[in-house]
Amino acid sequence: MPAFGASVTQTHRRTKSNGAVSDHIDPHDAAFRKYSLNNLVTMDTTNLSTLSANGDAIIEKRKHKVCIATCNRADYSKLGPIMIAIEKDPDMILQTIVLGCHLIDDYGSTYRLIEQDGLNIDSRLHTIVRGEDEAAMVESIGLAMVKLPDVLLRLQPDILVVHGDRFDALSLAATAALMNIRILHIEGGEVSGTIDDSIRHAITKLSHYHICCTERAHSRLLAMCEDNERIMLAGCTSYDMLLTAKVRDCDDLIHKWVGPEAEKQDYIIALQHPVTTNIKHSITMFGLMLDALLTFDKKVVILFPNIDAGSKEMTRIMRLKGIEHHPNFRPAKHIPFEEFIILVANAGCMIGNSSAGVREAGAFGTPVVNLGSRQTGRETGENVLHCREADTTQKILHSLEIQYQKQFPPSYIYGDGHAIPRIIKFIKNIDVDKEIQKGFVFPPMPESISKDIDHILETQSALAVDMGGTQLRVAIVSNEGEIKHLESRSTPDNNESRLRTLMEMLVDASQKAIGLSCRILGVGISTGGRVNPREGIVMHATKAIEGWNNIDLRTPISSKLHLPVWVDNDGNCAALGEKKFGFGKNSANFITIATGTGIGGGYIQDGKLLHGTNFCAAELGHTKVSMDGPECLCGGRGCLESYSSGGALQREAKALMKEGELVVNGMKIGAKEEITAKHLIQSAKLGNTKAQAVLNIGARALATATISLLHILNPSMIVLSGHFAPIYHEEVSKTINREALDSAKGVEIKVSELKEPALLGAASLVLEYATRRTY
Repeated sequence: MPAFGASVTQTHRRTKSNGAVSDHIDPHDAAFRKYSLNNLVTMDTTNLSTLSANGDAIIEKRKHKVCIATCNRADYSKLGPIMIAIEKDPDMILQTIVLGCHLIDDYGSTYRLIEQDGLNIDSRLHTIVRGEDEAAMVESIGLAMVKLPDVLLRLQPDILVVHGDRFDALSLAATAALMNIRILHIEGGEVSGTIDDSIRHAITKLSHYHICCTERAHSRLLAMCEDNERIMLAGCTSYDMLLTAKVRDCDDLIHKWVGPEAEKQDYIIALQHPVTTNIKHSITMFGLMLDALLTFDKKVVILFPNIDAGSKEMTRIMRLKGIEHHPNFRPAKHIPFEEFIILVANAGCMIGNSSAGVREAGAFGTPVVNLGSRQTGRETGENVLHCREADTTQKILHSLEIQYQKQFPPSYIYGDGHAIPRIIKFIKNIDVDKEIQKGFVFPPMPESISKDIDHILETQSALAVDMGGTQLRVAIVSNEGEIKHLESRSTPDNNESRLRTLMEMLVDASQKAIGLSCRILGVGISTGGRVNPREGIVMHATKAIEGWNNIDLRTPISSKLHLPVWVDNDGNCAALGEKKFGFGKNSANFITIATGTGIGGGYIQDGKLLHGTNFCAAELGHTKVSMDGPECLCGGRGCLESYSSGGALQREAKALMKEGELVVNGMKIGAKEEITAKHLIQSAKLGNTKAQAVLNIGARALATATISLLHILNPSMIVLSGHFAPIYHEEVSKTINREALDSAKGVEIKVSELKEPALLGAASLVLEYATRRTY
């Protein structure tokens, strides 16, 4: 995650009366200055005064008059939170100018959103010349520049805030610069690959202060010779709402916009705008997208394009194809931002070329198909699949098939949810009495970004974690499955210590990766219990890891290491490890049964891991193999785990020991040595028939459960993994051949050859999903 909050000047220095210099820790405290009573007559009325004990007047720093100009629904979603915060701040005065599409009925008359938020509009300017072509855009800029000077002369703002890369914003910035008004530009330094880049960078050169969202944007501003002391890396303001929004309990909202029978992840959001540098191609691509969506036959919420040149033709195509009346499509001129983000969070996919696909959608891990060149230069999370040419319906349709309802972790490239307070503090620190002349800083040339031989020879690798009841292990695993480094520690007995120890081990491994020439792509975590892999949260733990419930592993680790993090159940990880590195490489349908302290498993169906509705698919350890039987740790009886797990074998070994029937000739057990399953196995190998009988019961119970799986799911292969797989294999195979249906007898039963299935499975979470191809 970027270092959000990187500031202008971190501390101001001031001189004491004796000439010494002291640090003024908070640069945003109001500066107090003394004036005589006679001087008060000439002060601006926005200054407040009080009298000190000796009769002198103490003048507080005058209130900043901050004018924010908003042009359309998209920029108000970013500027609105800033406007509300300024309105509430006693040290600032908010002024609002509304222009552009806000005032056009065809685009939803979205100025009403501002009024609904309780904000006063100081000026409404009708600046759009209709025509939706290149000439109309130029004429709109000219019309705005004719009208704006009168408004700015009346308002006399100290600072004008403009956003983004729209042509309306360019007219605002040019007018304010020529009128010697300080300009604060939001979201400068970004790259999208169209004419928008030229407009955005032109606004940057006209602006005096900058708020940027990513480290790359910050670097580009520096490369454009902007003063680092006037740049704040704050993050995107919309993320303040995105990361706190309640996006799950939303059925009514989905029914409102998608349809009464719509469900989460069962619809697509389509939002495509014209590309003004190649209007003809973008119109063709829009038609191809509509054809692909019609063929894909899913519910679609489609928003009308913005007012750029070409939008009229795109709207005409929608009508020619009958989109407005098609039962699968719900066209919308405008969706309130707080409702739009909920729709995005729960969509099965988003398609088009809107920046919302690469920014807002990333916060939820929503799959995105980005069409064409409009967002080519944007930084994206792994949830975005680029279809750059998008020149055939089949190519777009195939992209939808790849992405639809796929699961991705959230990305925080554009923000951490704390942009607004940083921006407010930054604005309050601007000295509005200082000379306004803008200066440029010419930094040293950046280092070459070309790869050297060391970078080429780096091995793509993952940090893999195996969180067990007794041992916590962290490894560096290469893309070929080689364990380059492994550290193991005892698992602490409380959650705080577990997280602290895990973080220490991950940081140590990250440092070691440098020396091993390993490029870490992400962190994969295998843990016991029920896991929500979409959120990276351990929901319920096994008793082996007491108290390991409702633990968010993704957020703190991702924030600390600046890497994507995947989390899944240990049984699922064992299956994924087999799929990438083991017998499952060439099999689309197989089941892995993990035998260890407990019994777990994973089911690969059509090449994909099956999680189930509540993330508890393939809880094989709690498959019933008896109407009655030993009590299981889950509280039930007759579970497979109560017969075949390491815990069950340990229980039986202790019972034999208590009866004096465990130790045979050739065995030696220390007085204080804990009895475990390994003693039972050792005793059976030395000829103890009672110990062997216990193992046979465990094997037959496993075979019984396996036969049920064969009859219900019909996989092509069963892979036994874990400590007891070799011991159970022969008896399981015999029982299946004896008792299963003929159709199931030919299924291969294999013993995994992976030495570290949990670690390799955790690594495969990363190595399978951390890189995305450009389609």
